[in-house]
Amino acid sequence: MVEVVVEVAVLVGLQASGKSTFYEQCLRDRCALVSKDLFPRGARGKQARQMRLVEQALVAGRSVAVDNTNPAPEEWRPLMDAGHAHGAVVTAYWFPPDLAESLRRNTARAGRARVPDIGIHTTLKRLRRPSLGDGFDAVLVVRIDGRGGFDVLSAPDRA
Repeated sequence: MVEVVVEVAVLVGLQASGKSTFYEQCLRDRCALVSKDLFPRGARGKQARQMRLVEQALVAGRSVAVDNTNPAPEEWRPLMDAGHAHGAVVTAYWFPPDLAESLRRNTARAGRARVPDIGIHTTLKRLRRPSLGDGFDAVLVVRIDGRGGFDVLSAPDRA
């Protein structure tokens, strides 16, 4: 019998760093998507709604990917706590910041997908590299490979 591993995939990186494209290419087939970007713009209680959706997936035995900037431990901890409470493996997918490239890619976005540049700069100020010392079971570094895909590597831990 094959044991099914349930995962909480926490995507960590700037806006326009490739997180959503990575989800579509690499995680979509095995993880339900939770993203505050999918909630109505003026919705209240986005954090509570996000956590309800994560909990629902975990209770159903489904892996879940949280596609937000998740820049700091304040955003990670509730996700890790929920995952570990349900016996899930909690993995950080770290998108190292490249401010110039994120700003360039953001400029190509249209409508609601385009973030004011100040939002990217503000996120960069809060952005912290996740580590095993934060409570993640694994930390993977994700880089755009320049060919339309991604390179994913295990991160050496820096607690």
